[in-house]
Amino acid sequence: MLHHVTQSAVSQAMQHLEESVGVELIDRSKRPLILTPAGKTYLSGLRGILRSYERLEQEVRSTSRQLSGQVTIGTIVSVGLSYMPEASEAFARLHPEVEVRTDFGSNDRVFQMTSEGEVDFGLVSFPHSSKDIQVVPWQQEPMRLVCSSEHPLASQNEVSLSQLSGIKMISFDRGLQLRQEIDRCLGNAGIIVNVCMEFDNADSMIRAIQASRGIGIVPEAAVRRETANGSLRVVACRELRMTRPLGIIFRRSGRLSRAASEFGSLLLGRPLEAGKRIKSGSGKLTVEAATIEPEAGTSVIA
Repeated sequence: MLHHVTQSAVSQAMQHLEESVGVELIDRSKRPLILTPAGKTYLSGLRGILRSYERLEQEVRSTSRQLSGQVTIGTIVSVGLSYMPEASEAFARLHPEVEVRTDFGSNDRVFQMTSEGEVDFGLVSFPHSSKDIQVVPWQQEPMRLVCSSEHPLASQNEVSLSQLSGIKMISFDRGLQLRQEIDRCLGNAGIIVNVCMEFDNADSMIRAIQASRGIGIVPEAAVRRETANGSLRVVACRELRMTRPLGIIFRRSGRLSRAASEFGSLLLGRPLEAGKRIKSGSGKLTVEAATIEPEAGTSVIA
């Protein structure tokens, strides 16, 4: 008997609920039971309502005293590992009564968690607006050519883009937009590399570069620790000028709790105002002479 409720009571409650909404929410023809399309929509909506209620309670409690409650942030692995520890520590010093949780997932999964109200907001790459999601552009993150300290190119102060042609390279999974944009950028320069391993996240890719004495193109922030301790080297290549766009995403419906808004403001380095959210652009990897400067304000992690 789970949660002190019998199976019979659960079945009766579900039948009453289905009668109330006028549709089947559970497909009883399959084992184990699964939700119908209507059931999935209903569940998603309920999660959003519960999150909104929790945010409302937190906001009411914090109106006359210091911030408290919980902030849940969905993030892709590379962004979460690179930026969240420092940001969370800084936030804890300012608001010690607020618990900050981080839920990791793929880019698509973070969009889903945000859309369904499982998290307060999400941190993604290549952000894009939709009917459910609004975007605040965050930063343009430089992409760097990095290699193991034992790779042949590690001893060179600088390489040309042509030296990468045909080279064995560790890369992101070809299904990821980041990989597709990197291939497009290299292809535009007439460079074709020999991808020998593929991974769906930067952390695994970095470990593979270290273990196999390899080379790859990764977000700069993701390898700060490794380049600082010398286990990886950034290989200078003036012709390789890439940045990936990062953004903060929110549900269009509902509102952020005061604590979530404060954390978002900390990340941005400026007030996070719901009324001033703007749509992102094409979300493409930027290849340019210089990276885009952030808007006014200083981010704690930029």
